[in-house]
Amino acid sequence: MWEATIGLEIHLQLNTRTKMFCGCQADTFGAEPNRHICPVCLGLPGSLPVPNRQAVEFAIRLALALHCEVAHELRFDRKNYFYPDMPKNYQISQYQLPLGRGGSLDVGGRVRIRRLHLEEDAGKSIHPPGSPYALIDLNRAGVPLIELVTEPDLTSPEQARLFLQHIQAIAQSLEISEASPEEGKLRADVNVSLHRPGEPLGTKVEIKNLNSFRSVQRALEYEIRRQTELLRQGRKIEQATLGFDEGSGKTYPMRLKEEEADYRYFPEPDLPPVVLGADWIQEIRAALPELPAERAARYQALGVRPYDAELIAYHFELARFFDEALNAQEASPQAVANWLGSDVLGYLNQRELSLKESRLLPHHLAELAGLQERGEITSRVAKELLPEVMGGASPKELVRTRGLSTVVDPEALRALVAEVLQNNPSIVEQIRGGKHQALNALLGQVMRLSQGRAQPERVRELLETALGLRA
Repeated sequence: MWEATIGLEIHLQLNTRTKMFCGCQADTFGAEPNRHICPVCLGLPGSLPVPNRQAVEFAIRLALALHCEVAHELRFDRKNYFYPDMPKNYQISQYQLPLGRGGSLDVGGRVRIRRLHLEEDAGKSIHPPGSPYALIDLNRAGVPLIELVTEPDLTSPEQARLFLQHIQAIAQSLEISEASPEEGKLRADVNVSLHRPGEPLGTKVEIKNLNSFRSVQRALEYEIRRQTELLRQGRKIEQATLGFDEGSGKTYPMRLKEEEADYRYFPEPDLPPVVLGADWIQEIRAALPELPAERAARYQALGVRPYDAELIAYHFELARFFDEALNAQEASPQAVANWLGSDVLGYLNQRELSLKESRLLPHHLAELAGLQERGEITSRVAKELLPEVMGGASPKELVRTRGLSTVVDPEALRALVAEVLQNNPSIVEQIRGGKHQALNALLGQVMRLSQGRAQPERVRELLETALGLRA
């Protein structure tokens, strides 16, 4: 029996207007290659970096949200290595004194934060299919990043994926990053090793540049299977850096793992230490917004089930929408949560849409949930209306103009029941002969006659009374 030990290194692109050490535009996603560059982010001789104050503030926000100890000084170091897309052949990062240390996040267990520091991003290498050359786009060079390193406290691929999703929700709530893996604004490297219970940790390998939550989980699942098989055969695990191929779902070797000494860290000579004032840090702490864990607790206090509360609270877009829907005061929080977490998400996932890409309005969802909750329309009618409501239509207006309100008139319901009984004598005989499950066939016919507007529970009562099954 082997146990997995997993650690994460997360790179989070900050939502600043300019880059980490110069005035170039920071958000370069989709821009023409090499459009947003200058002597500083190109590392040209004689250029001097200047730290981005907003990036520092954003990093402090995240450090405080994760209960980290914030450093009293801001210090930068040079991390020396050669990559084709690293224009200076070194990266300005933090080593000896990271901005944040300690802290933790509870994700099915306490996951400790080893360090949280600021650094600049590299550029991007582009390999045209079938070409014997690579292209370099340096738009991203110098963009501010937070690197977040966990202790090896994670024990499963599912927990690693959930941790990343929680970090995304926290970053979005703090408004420090869009944290969108699709745009490369949330990337992760994972370290994983196997050991037997009670024995020392095994040899770890690192899987680099995973850019989706699904990729993180799939890469870890494969690597755990691969290492398990090697150990079962009595072979050793070699420490190495691996890549992950999305198509095959397998990891592959890239290079032997570098050690910290290989990077030849030393203090950045162009950036003297800066004292971080205690008053400024306290001001940032006081201005922190509601975080996902606090939001989930608030939802539960409103009567939302814990599972639904966490699902919505840790999805920033859903949470903002949910709060606006509650402000309409058309339905109970749980009724709105039911629709949002099930039918709405299912509709969006099926069409590969985000909530903001639909035309659904918060007060319209609250209206739909309220109409069903109060019994003014049946669940069948509500579900049939959902596609139009997702397109921006008002459910109240649809119900009014189409006459879709629930049939509650007792005489009208009795007339429908009598008609169905008269037209189905063979089914009536089966029921009276003891085959009570045949009642569902009659119930379905009454619902069709009412065009889904009758309440199924009331129709069942009337059928059972008419057939002598109910006193």
